[in-house]
Amino acid sequence: MTRLRGASVAQALTGPHNHFGLLRLVLALAVVVSHAFSVATGRVEDEPWAQSTGFTLGEHAVNGFFAISGFLVTMSYDRRGWRDYLVARTLRIAPGLIAATLVVALGLGAALTRLDLGAYLADPQLRRFITGTLTTFKSASALPGVFDRNPLPFPMGTVWTLKYETLCYLGVLVGGLIGLMARPRLALAAGGLLLVAAVAREVVAPEGPKGVETALRLPLIFLAGGLIYLFRERVRLSLPGLALVLLALVLLSPTPLYKPALYLATAWGVLVLALDPLLTRWRSEPSADLSYGVYLYGWPIQQASYALFPAAGALMLFWPALIVTVAVAWLSWHLVEKPALGLKRRLIAAA
Repeated sequence: MTRLRGASVAQALTGPHNHFGLLRLVLALAVVVSHAFSVATGRVEDEPWAQSTGFTLGEHAVNGFFAISGFLVTMSYDRRGWRDYLVARTLRIAPGLIAATLVVALGLGAALTRLDLGAYLADPQLRRFITGTLTTFKSASALPGVFDRNPLPFPMGTVWTLKYETLCYLGVLVGGLIGLMARPRLALAAGGLLLVAAVAREVVAPEGPKGVETALRLPLIFLAGGLIYLFRERVRLSLPGLALVLLALVLLSPTPLYKPALYLATAWGVLVLALDPLLTRWRSEPSADLSYGVYLYGWPIQQASYALFPAAGALMLFWPALIVTVAVAWLSWHLVEKPALGLKRRLIAAA
């Protein structure tokens, strides 16, 4: 029974190591693996995990990202206050996104467009792509003459999740300002309402619009991660317990409770993998945080690979695209993201 209960999250946080950095990188790479199928065929259903689990491997990875983000972002606000939180969140998201959008639009797009370069740069669609990506995280925006013969013509197909992440960040900010950090039971009630809505959706309209499912799924998982932090003294970590939860999900898979249970299991399970003392005896922190760069650049690099070699197929294109993606992510971290994060101390000190 003691092994099943495990250490509390609060106890695990006092340990010298965690696997958050490693898990984020693995999840980002999983997104790239998943997109190898849809980029080549245009059909999300062709991804093997989609039929067996109800979500693609990429969607499972995004779920894991939101759980980790909810936990760490809530902890960041709780420990540092709203000003530090706001600066840190902005510097983590904006510089990398701005750089990736400009690299794709003015570099990759200019190199691969079927239009004359002058016509490409003058096309209003180019400006709409840049502004739409940066202001509304629009992932279905195309560039003139770029990838228009691919099954999916969108150059920045993953940025749509940043819209939900930004809204969740704002939710933490508002919740912190109105005192929910000090009254976690109110936050728990909000999570309960989201959970009820997710269950109701599965009961009433399980085949309804995918957007409704996503609008419930991602905030619920993010909030679940935040609640685990707020109730860190009570929430336990257990690898045997995680195995039992996975078994329960298999049993629930034919029922409307499967997906809501999966959301909660993902939030807790990812944190078990990140913090359980049985796993964190060894240091795993990557020397460079490539996860965001891999997430941003994986899709456009895969799109470019398919546009240049359409007959090669998903598996033949996957490994070269993955290698290029990791290399570009390394440049993004060292040239853009890490220097931007280095501004935080100066901005907080100036404030």
